[in-house]
Amino acid sequence: MTVQRAENRPADLLRRLPATTVYVAVLLATAGWMATESRSGQARFIRHISSNVHHLKVGKWWTLLASGLVVDGVPALLGIAAVAAAVGLAEWRWGTLRGMGIFLFGHLVATLLTEGAMWLMRLAHLPGALSRARDVGISYGLVATVACLLAVGGERSRRYGLGLLTAALTIAWTVDHELADAGHLVALGLGVLAARSPWLSAHPDRGDG
Repeated sequence: MTVQRAENRPADLLRRLPATTVYVAVLLATAGWMATESRSGQARFIRHISSNVHHLKVGKWWTLLASGLVVDGVPALLGIAAVAAAVGLAEWRWGTLRGMGIFLFGHLVATLLTEGAMWLMRLAHLPGALSRARDVGISYGLVATVACLLAVGGERSRRYGLGLLTAALTIAWTVDHELADAGHLVALGLGVLAARSPWLSAHPDRGDG
């Protein structure tokens, strides 16, 4: 009986976490493919899928999703492991629709807000506003998901976990002054906002999606 339960664990995991399983598989496949490419090939691919002002202006809205298929800024396996843990936990708790919805909400809205800010900077002729900037990665969705999980946790989770995450992201933005760092703070706020939404609070544990 014990052996049978052990054998059923992978299938049970796939049944409960279909979106996380598929997304992690796609991230692994993309990372594996990029590892076989030259640096120039990798750079060309990144330019092609970046969700920057230029691409959005010419109607390449699909880059909003495609940009989330690449791990950027950290080792690929580390980023993928973080996604598997955070999105997997969210999907386990709230179901596929809500769990993956939080990630997509953070990724899409934070990207649109940061690129909107970049567009306004270009209109105002401010320095540092690039229409073809490199803008890919999983970080906005990941930060939003982690922030949401911390916000719905216990008092310690909210006070210390969310506080530490906010402090770390604020320090990063203060030191680097990068638009992406500001985007991480936006994504954190979006995650906290999602945690307080009736859409999520109505299904606090293992929603059916």
